[in-house]
This record gives sequence, structure tokens and C-alpha cells, in this order.
Amino acid sequence: MLARIAQCGAALLQLKQTDKFVAIGYANISPERLDKLQLTREQVYRCTPTQMTDDSDTLAEVDTRIQCLIPINWPAGALFGYICICPADEDIPAHSMAAQQAEIRRLLKVCADSIEQDLAQIYRQFKRDQNSKRDVSHQASQLSLQAFIDCMKEHVWVKDTSGRYMMVNHSVELAWNRPREQILNFTDDELFEPRLAKHFIASDIESIRQGVQVSAGECEGLDIGDVDSWLETTKVPAINDDGELTGVIGISRNIASHKAAKDQLELASRVFENSVEGVIITDVDGAIIDAHGAYSEITGYTKEELLGQNPRVLNSGRHKKAFFTEMWNDLLSKGKWHGEIWNRRKSGAIFPQMLNISAVYDIEHQIRFFVAVFNDISAQKQSEAELAKVAFHDPLTKLPNRMALNTGLEQELKQASHSNTRLGLVYIDVDLFKQINESYGHPVGDEVLLEVSRRFSQSLGDLVTAARLGSDEFALLLPNIDSNDALLQQINNLRKVFDQPFILGEHGQARLTSSMGVAIYPDDAQDPSGLLVNAEIAMHRAKQDGRNNCAFYTESLNQESVAKLKLQSALHDAIELNALYLVYQPKISFVTGDVVGFEALLRWDDPAFGAVSPAVFIPLAEKIGLIQDIGRWVLKRACEQGQRWREQGVNFGRIAVNVAGQQIQRSSFVDEVAETLKQTGLPASCLELEVTESYMMSEPELVSQDLAKLGLMGVELSIDDFGTGYSSLSYLKKLPIHKLKIDQSFIAGLPLDTHNTAIAKAIIAMGHALNLKVVAEGVETQAQADFLKDNLCDHAQGYFYSKPKLVEELTDFLHKAPRN
Repeated sequence: MLARIAQCGAALLQLKQTDKFVAIGYANISPERLDKLQLTREQVYRCTPTQMTDDSDTLAEVDTRIQCLIPINWPAGALFGYICICPADEDIPAHSMAAQQAEIRRLLKVCADSIEQDLAQIYRQFKRDQNSKRDVSHQASQLSLQAFIDCMKEHVWVKDTSGRYMMVNHSVELAWNRPREQILNFTDDELFEPRLAKHFIASDIESIRQGVQVSAGECEGLDIGDVDSWLETTKVPAINDDGELTGVIGISRNIASHKAAKDQLELASRVFENSVEGVIITDVDGAIIDAHGAYSEITGYTKEELLGQNPRVLNSGRHKKAFFTEMWNDLLSKGKWHGEIWNRRKSGAIFPQMLNISAVYDIEHQIRFFVAVFNDISAQKQSEAELAKVAFHDPLTKLPNRMALNTGLEQELKQASHSNTRLGLVYIDVDLFKQINESYGHPVGDEVLLEVSRRFSQSLGDLVTAARLGSDEFALLLPNIDSNDALLQQINNLRKVFDQPFILGEHGQARLTSSMGVAIYPDDAQDPSGLLVNAEIAMHRAKQDGRNNCAFYTESLNQESVAKLKLQSALHDAIELNALYLVYQPKISFVTGDVVGFEALLRWDDPAFGAVSPAVFIPLAEKIGLIQDIGRWVLKRACEQGQRWREQGVNFGRIAVNVAGQQIQRSSFVDEVAETLKQTGLPASCLELEVTESYMMSEPELVSQDLAKLGLMGVELSIDDFGTGYSSLSYLKKLPIHKLKIDQSFIAGLPLDTHNTAIAKAIIAMGHALNLKVVAEGVETQAQADFLKDNLCDHAQGYFYSKPKLVEELTDFLHKAPRN
């Protein structure tokens, strides 16, 4: 066979070389038959290594230039394949191809006949080898073929090559209601009506053509006993040892039960598809293999998007791993699971589901599939929430009631325990509220309670839970307390709720105060009841201490916190009580020795606390949100002082005012500076603003916009505490600044500290390179002053020249300032 194929290939190759044609070898042999013959497809048909296809119906589409398509058949008439040629050169004239077509067809017919002979030889040799292996000559059958097929309940028959029935089994006789004698040697045309006979004959021909087993289709008919049934017929050509066709064998079986099961499945599928619930089916490994019903409306996914995915694509992230572990344990042990679960739609929205999962077993009781039926219970949950709101909320203020607080507190304690964080509970009693009810009536008292609840909601944010426990008592839950300072700041916010007076209708207004008790988890209690009791105990202690107070259940924390709270409260009142004031420290020129300016510095003397260091109260003011008000006050007072000096004829240079990062972050800061200068009459050329290096470098592009506006106004700008942050030279040269102030930490130790001397020299050199004045702050000794002067530092500021002083103490320095 291979030699013959090679000869054919050589002949076609010669044709290719002479007439510019290329050969195409094509085979339609099935993989099953190749396996039987123990041959590969390449061994059977590859004459030349060119383009091939496995579909005889589309062979003509391989190339529209194919010429002379010749079929190749097996001895039994089954189609083996085709042999054909097509031109390799598209430019060959059509008349040239037509002139050679007869010669091409003759050559291809010779090749096809030769290949068919080899195919017959191959088949005969295959059968001889097969029979030799079986040793059929020594195995006489004890059972006839007729007896064998009569034992089968399927309808079995055999036709010869002319279509006459040569053998039928007993089931055929019973089903066709005819004795064997009235069937054998008859054709389909003689036994059946024309339409049915034509169908039977056509399926016989198809089986012969393909050379393999074919299904003749399904049809409705009568089975044994005239029983209505569905029959499925399979036909296969019968071939002898020489590979020649001897007939056709057919087997029909009743598939009525399978058909009924299929119909039931289709009915169930239609039910699923029209179900208001979603249905998802997965294999045993969890991969989604089908989906029905309202799954798309519920999840937002199409079936194509879900197939092959794991249901975890719907995971909301709300459930812990233990939840799914328990679910799978129930499925594997009990075969089902039922419950509520939160899932996520394709849009990202999280929603609640009622979910039923059942395992489907095979005949060996092994899990084959999982069927999940689910529905969206968002509306149900909303109704439950509305009912819970009625049951768990105070009817007057709409705040959670005591029952809701206990429930929420229990959940928050679990979360705090899991995340190892602290949690605070504040118990609040409105002082002397009983007098309002008694004096003005309960309706007025109710309005006051409503206003208290509104203020809690507006000032505390979403993370803090406020509840009304009864009458004039409230509780607030403060989660995630990471420090005592954070706790104190939140308590200070609570105290602000009572800063403004309460309107009493036609009775005017009244100032109210509150007594607060604070208990901390886990320091003071580990359960909701204990935490609430201890917070109430602390509240009563605050009342005993004179009301308008806050007490902590832990005594040591109580003492520390009370002091800080009192300091915060005092700072709130400092501006109104004129407890804040300014002092001024002169700046001296190293070149002339004259005063070139003054820095305004804030001081606080409290009646109770005495002198409070700026290092204490400035960070506190930033933390509790007072730095904006204090900053505006300082700017205005400094500008007013500068204008008074101008009116006195004193040329003081510039007054420098420190600006906090929170101040300049406000979009209105530049306008505030301009308005202050306008109100006080001080020219912008007399004002200098000092901004810390750390803030200036945090957002240099944003800061530079505001600084540029100030510079255009004539305000001079300085970088304070230079060297302590992380300056970018590329941004530094773009910022509209005029001075660098060397931080006093680098002045200390001069001129003996080699590191500080190197840093000071570098800053001075860099400042001059950028055309900036350099100011040394914190100068305290003659040696430091000499070193800085020798290294060309421009200005000095520090105790060596003067401490910060009140205006009336600056007479000597004002006289040293050059006159206009």
C-alpha cells in the first residue's frame, strides 16, 4: 500500500514539475477504522504534504481551483476519501487547464484504482490476522446465530445486498405481527408503505456509504403486543473477510422509558426556567454546569458568564471561612443545607438570599451534582428592619433604645475582641432636666430631648452609636479607640453638644450641661451588662463631683483624663477671657547689628493652670480644631501691633507670624490674610509668614499656588525649622519663598559640634545659592553668633539677643530699628 501511494505521489509530483500543478491527498476515514487497521492517517493517504480537511462536504471549499475530484472507496463501497489536484500557479490560463483535464482525470483514475486495490489487500490481510488470533477453526460454536438473536429483546434483522431480509429474530416477528416466513426474502418496498420503505432504504444506503455504524433516527411506532413506543434503530454494513459488502445488520430498541425520562427532564427544565427562584447546578468539584430560573434577574450574570465558574464568584465577603466550612460539612454529611446568606451581584451590590442546596447522588450513592435554589429576600429583610426599627428605637427621638444598645454592644464587643481593639461607652445624663419638665411642661422637655439627639447625630458621625436609655439619659458607643487622646477628643466633641443654648419655645432659651460617665472595654468590663453598669457608676460620680463633669470608671485614667478635659475646656474659653496674648522676639542683622524684624509668639496664662507652654497647647489646639480660630486671632493682633508701630514712626522691618498647616490648607486662607491687612491697615510689605518645612514639602504643588498669591501681594514668606524635614530641592527652587530659618537644634553645639557646623554651613550656602536670606534661630552664645557671622549668615534670633517680650518691654530694640 505504501509503495503504491509512493508511486502515485511520484507521478503527481512529475505532473507538478511539468505543468505547475500540486497534488492534494484527502481522506475521510474514521478514527475507529484507522485504529482497527492499526494505521495512522498519514500512512494511509498522504501522497504529498499539502492542505487537507476532514469534512468531505467542504472539500470543494479548500480551493476553488481543484480539478478532477476522484472518489476512493473501500471494497464494501464505503467512501475512503478523494484524490484531486489543483494548480499551484494562479496565473495558469484557463484554456491550458481545460486542455489537460482529460489527461489529468485519466491519471487520477489510475491512481485511485491502484489505491483501492491496496485497500482491499490491506483489509483482507487484517481479517486473516484477526481470525488467526481468534483461532476460530478450533472453537466450534455450541449456539446458532438464530438462537442467539432470538434471546435478545431488541428487534434484530439482517438484509442482503439487494435489500431482502435474510434473518430476523423472534422480537421482530412479535413487533411486526408477522411470522418469519412472511418477512424473509421480502424487501422493504414489499413489506411497508412507500414513505416508510423509502426511509428504511435511504438509511441502509447511508450506512453502506459511511462504512460504519449509523443511527437511523427515532420514530413512534408499535412494539410487541401493539404497545405504543418510541423506537431507535442502529444500522451497520456487514462485510466479509475480503472486505466486500454482504448486507446490512439492523437493531431497533424501545426507548420509550428513556423518551419519557427525557420529556420529564425537559418539563423540569421548563419549570426551572420559569421559576421565580434562581437555580444553579454545579458538579461535585463546585464548577457551575447549568443555571435556570431567575438566576440572571437575581445575580445580574448571564448563563455564559456563570458556566465553569465557582459559586464563590458571588461571594460578598461578609461571611467568615468557618461559615462555609460548616456549610460543606452539612452538604457532605447530610446532603443538604438551608439558610440565609449574603451574596454579591455582578454590579457589586450586596444582597441577602434564602438558599437551599441539595446533593444529587448516583446509583452508588456518590455525589454527582449540587443543586442550589435561591431567592432574593431583600424586600423581606427591609420589612424585618422596619419592624425592628419600631421595636428597637425610641419613639420620640428615633434613636436606638436600651434593647437595641445591648444588641449592638454585644456585636461591637465581639468585633473588638476579634480585632484586639478598645471600645468606649459613655453614659450621659442631662443635668437638672427635671426642672425643665416641671417648669415648662413635658412638650417643651420633649423638644429639648429631640434637639439633644439631633446634635448627637450631627456632631458625632456614622461610626458613633447614640441611644436613648430613658427620660434624659443617653448612651454613646465609641468603637476603635486607639489612644486616650482620641477618646478625650471624642468626649470633648460630646461636651460641645451643650455649648449652645437650647430654645424653650416661647419661654426663651436655657443653657444645659451634662454629666458623663465613661467605661472602657476590656479595661473596665468584658460584657455589655458590665460595661453599661460601670459607665452609669462613673456618671453618678460625675454628678457627685458637681455636675457638668466627666468621670472615668478607671481611677488612674480618670485623673489624667479629667485634667486634659479641663485643659481643653479652658483653651476653649481662653480667647473670650483674654487669656491669650502675644510676645515679640527681635531679629538682628549680622551685617549692621540693627533690628530687621520681630517674630510674634503666642502665650497663654490660665487662671487655674498658670502659664501653659506653647509646646502643650498648640498641638492640643490643632487636635481639637481650635487652631483656625487661634491662628486668625494671632494674625489680626500682630497686624494691629505692626500698624500701631507704623503710626508711631517706628521702622520695625516685618512682623513674622507662624502659620499652622491646617490654616494654609483652607482654600480661604489667602483671602483671610488680605482681609486682615485691609482691616488693620498694615501694608503687606510689613508682614512675614512662617510655614514649617514639613508641611510645605507635604504638598509642594498645592502650597506653591497659595504662597505665590501671597508673594504677589507683597507678603514675605519663610520656611521655618528648615533642616528637620525632607526638602526636595527641585520643589524648593520653585516655591516663592524669601528666607530659610535654620532650626535651633542645628545651632546648639556650634561651633564645636562638627555635624552641626557642617549642616549650618550647608544650609547657609544653599540659601545664598537660591538667593534666599538665612536666619539662625535659637542663638544663645557669643561663640555661636561669631561662627554664624563668619560664615555669612544674614540674620540671628535667640536668647543671646533677647527673650520674647511684651511690647512695652521692647523699647531698647525699637530704638535700634532704623528710622524711615
